[in-house]
Amino acid sequence: MKAMILAAGKGTRVRPITYTIPKPMIPILQKPVMEFLLELLRHHGFDQIMVNVSHLANEIEGYFRDGQRFGVELAYSFEGRIVDGKLVGEAQGSAGGMRKIQDFYPFFDDTFVVLCGDALIDLDLTEALRQHREKGSIATIVMQSVPLKQVPSYGVVVTDEHGRIKSFQEKPKVEEALSTDINTGIYIFEPEIFKYIPSGVEFDIGGDLFPKLVADNAPFYGIRMDFEWVDIGKVTKIMGAIQDVLTGQVNLVDIPGHEIQPGVYVGMNVRANWDRINVEGPVYIGGMAQIEDGATIVGPSMIGPNCCICSNAIVDRSVIFEYSRIGPGVRLVDKLVFGRYCVDKTGASIDMQAAALDWLITDIRQADPAKPPIEHHELAELLSSQETC
Repeated sequence: MKAMILAAGKGTRVRPITYTIPKPMIPILQKPVMEFLLELLRHHGFDQIMVNVSHLANEIEGYFRDGQRFGVELAYSFEGRIVDGKLVGEAQGSAGGMRKIQDFYPFFDDTFVVLCGDALIDLDLTEALRQHREKGSIATIVMQSVPLKQVPSYGVVVTDEHGRIKSFQEKPKVEEALSTDINTGIYIFEPEIFKYIPSGVEFDIGGDLFPKLVADNAPFYGIRMDFEWVDIGKVTKIMGAIQDVLTGQVNLVDIPGHEIQPGVYVGMNVRANWDRINVEGPVYIGGMAQIEDGATIVGPSMIGPNCCICSNAIVDRSVIFEYSRIGPGVRLVDKLVFGRYCVDKTGASIDMQAAALDWLITDIRQADPAKPPIEHHELAELLSSQETC
């Protein structure tokens, strides 16, 4: 069976991570999100998978190649062009990306599934496909019900008593919400859907295609299913997802490494004197990381591969991506660090290098920053106590 993964977006809501990593390649405990999606699709018999790519396309194609080592067949549809010798992405919208593939040569010749590349899911796709066919639907949205207070964070789907979709609400206020069913970015289509998608223009599934189906009174349904769905569409949600894996709230991801003491997992060749540091799990520390004497790590926290947590630094309920250096005495609470960037739990970020604060946090592959003057220690203490880094 055939499927498509939407992987062409720039991931603006996930910056600064997506400055250098495309969203489908964001690792959850060292494993890219898209790899989890391939495993799910293969498990349910979807073995021919098309991926539209644009922003940092080479990162995706270089990792997954033809899909052979993942037990599937993969092909890519690049959206963009070369300008001055560089690939420049020009995404055509999610539905426009589907149309581009179909116009090249009709690939979607039977019922197919489309997944957004920014979520961890554990869905019974076989059952979803059965319900889609039972309803005689041309398009189906897999929905999930959320508490009413959460609807302002999602696109809401309004259906009748038979599941037929009547309308949509984009992040409505609680008092205005007509439903608590949300769009999970998981779709099932029939090839006839291309009658509704024009060629050669930017066209979005949610913003353009779905309203067109409703207006035409097409057989368009939503099915509510109970499954594990972890959205990583924002930096703060990535941090939350990793912490939920560490605390056992998300079962889709296995914690890598070896458990050296209860709740403390480490990769290969971690450099640390465990008698001279304080570690309170759940914590994951990646291979070739260095934890200096006097450092404290309080879980749920992740220290990525090749990081250095310097002497007397404190990492408390934080996520540190690979090649990050946390300077001596720095205190991080509820933060995400990606190279020279630090993000707080509200999503606000600081470029430590641009702010001349790289003596606090930097990329370990850069030269060691000069030792800060004494008066800077007061600034470091102030920063560590605020919501920003």
